[in-house]
Amino acid sequence: MLPNIVYILADDWGVGDVSCLNPQSKITTPHTDRFASQGVTFTDAHSNSAVCTPTRYGVLTGRYCFRSRLKASVLGGYDDMLIEDGRMTVASLLREQGYTTACIGKWHLGLGWQRRHNAAPLADRWQNDPNIDFDGPLSAGPHTVGFDHSFIIPSSLDIPPYCFIEDGRALDTPLADQADSPRPAFWRAGPRGREQTLETALLEFTVRAEGFINQHGKTNPGQPFFLYFPMPSPHTPHVPRKPFVGSSQCGPYGDYVTEHDASIGRILEAIDRNGLTDNTLVIITSDNGAHMRRDGFDFENQFGHRSNHIYRGQKSDAWDGGHRVPFFARWPGHIPAASTCDHTICLTDLMATVAAITGAELPRNAGEDSFNILPHLSGDADAPARPPVVHHSMTGRFAIRDGHWKLLACPGSGGWSSPDANVSDTKPHVQLYDMVGDPAEQHNVQADHPDVVHRLTALLDEYRVTGRSIEAHTNFS
Repeated sequence: MLPNIVYILADDWGVGDVSCLNPQSKITTPHTDRFASQGVTFTDAHSNSAVCTPTRYGVLTGRYCFRSRLKASVLGGYDDMLIEDGRMTVASLLREQGYTTACIGKWHLGLGWQRRHNAAPLADRWQNDPNIDFDGPLSAGPHTVGFDHSFIIPSSLDIPPYCFIEDGRALDTPLADQADSPRPAFWRAGPRGREQTLETALLEFTVRAEGFINQHGKTNPGQPFFLYFPMPSPHTPHVPRKPFVGSSQCGPYGDYVTEHDASIGRILEAIDRNGLTDNTLVIITSDNGAHMRRDGFDFENQFGHRSNHIYRGQKSDAWDGGHRVPFFARWPGHIPAASTCDHTICLTDLMATVAAITGAELPRNAGEDSFNILPHLSGDADAPARPPVVHHSMTGRFAIRDGHWKLLACPGSGGWSSPDANVSDTKPHVQLYDMVGDPAEQHNVQADHPDVVHRLTALLDEYRVTGRSIEAHTNFS
């Protein structure tokens, strides 16, 4: 019997935010901790990008996003669909295998908005578009890339427009934002739907995801389902509901992480309540590292909390703080409880892994950067190592990881941390770190290992030019 698959994707949740991974954490995450004890914890998991849109593209397509039209940064709320027409996604693959598929949460991959008067999209993607017809059906979205059901917001809770979209239609017409209305920090003004409030969006998604699991468990017990649950939390704005205010020692952010963990607990409880636990693969991870420093907050200096634990940098960076993520998986009878895996993996690996689970064969034009980690999930000690992983920063800078070596093809962070990608020419233009001996990336040893620098630079160039990074250990039709 094919398993149900639930993929829970946090938004800006760092390794150090999970209490079972960080003994010094100022936040407790009991539901995630308990889940970790029931399955496998990956200690060297990475998102394919240090920011959200490109990671989500990689999760659903098994392809590095720098191969798409988006070469840096993220999409705005009015941008067109990023996933190309006809491209296989995890959802479309699983639907072909008989799965019911659902996407509930933050989308942030572009949509097919209708525009009045045949108006062209605005040149400034961050400007609110007055020509959007919110009453018209969307020509592209989750409903056109393999999802039978979807209930989403266009992007983050701080990027307009602010409205819920169900199965390709906005639930209500967003109204013009009132300039004097109360709003949290790190929130962009824009039209808002009456049905959406920032503080209750996470709860709304959680209830909807519970409802999908409940309904499927009652009406289609013999048909497997895929639930993609990209949570809006704990991304800015940090808006915990009242029951969670004061629940951590890390201010509103920590309180929001606590609520985020409680929502994960509710999804797991729904799976248990419907008798689906033994035949459900659940993966819990994050789209990138935490954004732990910004104008107005600095979690380490304010609260003594390191959201990215020992790792250098934060969301946006090519350093590991930008893309090393928590990653836990549970599938009773297939994944050993309380186990760990130290193999390097990437979030693009979902595509090849579900193909292996279902027995599907990937065509050569799908999952170009996806590696089957099913043997790693099951605890196979002789499982082959993944081919080198390519990392990508907010500004489009590259890094590559091969075994214990990591090469950054830039002189600084590649993102928002200082020094950034534009540091003085007196700095070496590449960085090389031994991630076993120096996981905090404090000692650039590029001058001592020119052969490694040359090999990894050539390999990175090859991966970028050839259009794929997966060849070994994969069969193509």
